[in-house]
Amino acid sequence: MPRSSTGKWVARAGATGGGRTYRGQAPINWYAALVLIVIAGLVSIAFARMDYQRGAVASTVPPVKGGAPWFAAVTFDVCGAQRPPLPSNALDTAKQSFYTTGNGVITISPKTTGAAGHNAVLGKFVSSYKGLVLSATELRLPASPSSSSSKTSKKTKTTASSGTTLRNGQRCPAGSKDAGKKAFVTVSYWPNAFSSKAKPLTVSGSPSTLRFTNDQLITVGFVPAGTKLPKPNGTIVTALLDASAGSSSTPTVPPTSLPPTTPTTAGGSTSSTAPAPSKAARTTTHTTKAG
Repeated sequence: MPRSSTGKWVARAGATGGGRTYRGQAPINWYAALVLIVIAGLVSIAFARMDYQRGAVASTVPPVKGGAPWFAAVTFDVCGAQRPPLPSNALDTAKQSFYTTGNGVITISPKTTGAAGHNAVLGKFVSSYKGLVLSATELRLPASPSSSSSKTSKKTKTTASSGTTLRNGQRCPAGSKDAGKKAFVTVSYWPNAFSSKAKPLTVSGSPSTLRFTNDQLITVGFVPAGTKLPKPNGTIVTALLDASAGSSSTPTVPPTSLPPTTPTTAGGSTSSTAPAPSKAARTTTHTTKAG
């Protein structure tokens, strides 16, 4: 018996798995949801791996969290004159990773993995110090009572006093070594203060990315282009030497060769301190004279 037209249509619908309307619809939403789930999974895996690697690196690359502290000397040179050391910001050293006690020395003592290893950079200290601003184009030193009571002219105070933002292209004030010259933010550093082979390097780009090294010297300047920045002065270097020697768990010279803490002679005595020229001589040298 020949099939009717209706029978033929039913046969075709059965062969295709449904009618014309159903056949024309594709499960787009289902496929889209599946794709989104896969993408979200891959992204979460990538972030988890990054966090793990950062944590692992911060736990092995010094300075490490909870490890021996590092020290770096820092000074600020504005238009040819080195400024006094930053006042102390050591409020709670048990929690602070970066701080200074007011002697020109930065203590680098990571309390978190985010402050350890490759994350121990100058920018972390700057951001933790209230009133201090440092970028490739700006420098602002925190205001201090001594700067506010200074007997300088108004022009000097608005150009180079503490608490005022100095921007690239401003001119140095009258009375300064570089008076009238356009000045720019420049940062130079010496990787190790006690290495005779250490040469000054200049930061290229943002100074906030400068990584700390142990016994490092840093000079932040607002000076005319091409100026060769000096090292931190002897007093700051001596403070760095004392901090480094005091934190060392292994003495750098035999204990029997160390001088007494308070040298005395029959006629009185005087003592002086000077930084050692080499990495091996990390201890204070005392000299005694008869009165």
